[in-house]
Amino acid sequence: MGFIERMVSKGLGWARKYSLFTYPYATACCGMEFMSVSSARHDIARFGAEFPRFSPRQADMLMVIGTINLKQAPILKRVYEQMCEPKWVVAFGVCASSGGFYDNYAVLQGIDRIIPVDVYIPGCPPRPEQVLDGLRLLQDKIANQTHRVGHRGTTPHDLMAQNYSLTK
Repeated sequence: MGFIERMVSKGLGWARKYSLFTYPYATACCGMEFMSVSSARHDIARFGAEFPRFSPRQADMLMVIGTINLKQAPILKRVYEQMCEPKWVVAFGVCASSGGFYDNYAVLQGIDRIIPVDVYIPGCPPRPEQVLDGLRLLQDKIANQTHRVGHRGTTPHDLMAQNYSLTK
């Protein structure tokens, strides 16, 4: 990458890290802790993740909060697939991370079995400070990624030219 591409990538990383639109997928008792993180005392708005979006097409960060049953797993996967790129996933609490103390046939033993997870926040329920630490980890991960502008993929014209050159 050249100097200008690096600077544009850093600028995009900075902008994306402070403009996270959260889709809270809250299913259990950890939902109360998520509400306390959004309150004035802990103020998740300081970190640019204040606006929850309840449509996956408007969100770029999926926070899976609480226990996920096996019946909910296909729904969670569909929500993840409907999100636009780039997208990030946070496993909020021990139940979302590993199934928690529900080691039975009805509970998904970690959401990483169906969707990729970027940050795990441990705890039952996690303290608001832990959630803010997890959000900072995710922001650092987003800022350090390589962001490209104007990157074109392979067009149908390029594929035809490749096929034509292979046949000659």
